[in-house]
Amino acid sequence: METRRLGGLEVSAIGLGCMGMSEFYGPSNEAEATATIHRALDLGVTLLDTADMYGPFTNEQLVGRAIRGRRDRVVLATKCGIVRDPQNRTVRGIDGSPAYILMACEASLQRLGVDYVDLYQLHRVDPKVPIEESVGAMAELVRTGKTRHIGLSEAGPQTLRRAARVHPIASLQTEYSLLTRDAEAEVIPTCRELGVGFLAYSPLGRGLLTGRFRSRADFTPDDYRQYTPRFAPGAFEANVQLVQRVGDIARDKGCTPAQLALAWLLAKGRDIVPIPGTKSRARLEENAGAVAVALSPAELARLEATLPPGIAEGARYPGQMTPVWE
Repeated sequence: METRRLGGLEVSAIGLGCMGMSEFYGPSNEAEATATIHRALDLGVTLLDTADMYGPFTNEQLVGRAIRGRRDRVVLATKCGIVRDPQNRTVRGIDGSPAYILMACEASLQRLGVDYVDLYQLHRVDPKVPIEESVGAMAELVRTGKTRHIGLSEAGPQTLRRAARVHPIASLQTEYSLLTRDAEAEVIPTCRELGVGFLAYSPLGRGLLTGRFRSRADFTPDDYRQYTPRFAPGAFEANVQLVQRVGDIARDKGCTPAQLALAWLLAKGRDIVPIPGTKSRARLEENAGAVAVALSPAELARLEATLPPGIAEGARYPGQMTPVWE
């Protein structure tokens, strides 16, 4: 698979988001998840993205077991900053304090069973802690060899500029897809101004852009998506209608809707790396096939006219969980 750069970090053009292997998107199957990670490496998908809050903690453990004996083939990324109670899985808050970041990194390394990670990211900016202090602690992790590069997630332009004055930022991870294009206005231009790569999470609109979901009955009771605004009654049905337009274009192109959505992101710039999440080998192989889908300027224009910015119904997160960009 072709590679791209996130700052000074070389990664596969498409990464693998591992969150859904442990929770949020229905039942887990560690055997299939492990096989999916192994297949990803075989296909040249090197970037694996996890976080301490996925599970919580169990996703890092799963990834760590899966990459044992394969560490040299992996670009390993994890995150800290969202604090959850492991007993009832509730979110207790955001912590970007230097002491917490240093402690969280040590714990992640133990769960992953590695000496260092390639990319350590602040999952959310803590409004109580100046970003300079958070990034200063992450820079210390680089100096001590605990991580090779550092990144942020869901940070706004001014925060990113302040962070980059403290230490080079390899990547900014933010939701970006045909259904969520907020980052195009200011965030991505700021990344390019500063030489920061862009990790696009939920590049398939949390599954909407695959065309697989036609009814809310398709989701299991414990699937997080059905409790979010974009999947709420009314909004979900409207968004399914939008996605059917993508399916029409995909049929004309001779690819799947998921591949078309990922190919669109890949065409938006070589500094953009989508990290679709999946827990099955079949979906992984489908997603990886997007690198072979080349879109002409006319096809890109047709897609963007079909799904212009802001067309999706419903916010991407419930109100209290909506990231604030500054």
